[in-house]
Amino acid sequence: MSFKKIKKISSFAAALVAASTVALAAPVEAQGDLLVAPTRVILDGSRGTEVILSNIGSEEATYRIELELRRMLENGRLEPVERTDANAIEEAALGMIRYAPRRITLPPGQPQAVRLAARPGADLADGEYRVHMSFKAIPRPREVSDQDQQADGVSIQLIPIYGVTIPIIVRQGRVEAQVALNQPSIVQGEAGPELSLSISRAGESSTYGVLSVTKPGLPEPIVELRGVAVYPELNEREVRVRLTPDQRANLTGQLRIEYREMPEAGGGLIAAVDSFLG
Repeated sequence: MSFKKIKKISSFAAALVAASTVALAAPVEAQGDLLVAPTRVILDGSRGTEVILSNIGSEEATYRIELELRRMLENGRLEPVERTDANAIEEAALGMIRYAPRRITLPPGQPQAVRLAARPGADLADGEYRVHMSFKAIPRPREVSDQDQQADGVSIQLIPIYGVTIPIIVRQGRVEAQVALNQPSIVQGEAGPELSLSISRAGESSTYGVLSVTKPGLPEPIVELRGVAVYPELNEREVRVRLTPDQRANLTGQLRIEYREMPEAGGGLIAAVDSFLG
């Protein structure tokens, strides 16, 4: 298994670089009536940045902003972590992030910025530190109607709470990752054929990018999966992609699988593997 080294970041005199880098091109994520941009923030210095919230609904809405801890599982899902179960890296991440405001009320069509910055301690060890910032809608009060009342006078009303969560990453000092793509194959999933492969990662840095499969003679990728992350708590992540009949028909013979940085981050090659699939 071969690794490719990526994302090498150095600091001078063990200090943070005096600049803050946000995920370029500010991709957006929507949930309910809330639009958030960017959906991923990387802080490489002491200067702060902003995340823009926009209410795209027709009514005024209030959102509560909090920091959460999440760990990635081998299947790529993010599992919530209680603060009482936080490890030393997670505790340090929670302690260094500053943000305001913590509650926002937005009229329809009205954007507002949430300011955030990292304040790492002088003795912070080199590495990558991550929290997840959540933006959750606070339900509007609603009067209980006769239809809501049950025979015993007790009313039960289920109100969905919409929210968006984005990673906030702080990189201190020299961090890097070595990445390899392994064991691509076609497997049978619950809903049909799937492309399966694993991404091996070593080092202090996470990776984030686009996974694509190309075939000689075809002008466009057969499969393209954007926003694939592998966080430092994992040494290996499994990726499964459900295939359409056309994709499955084309995924034969000599193929090239590439994992590249997002286009807005430069599109640099992170890892690649040539494979022959039947």
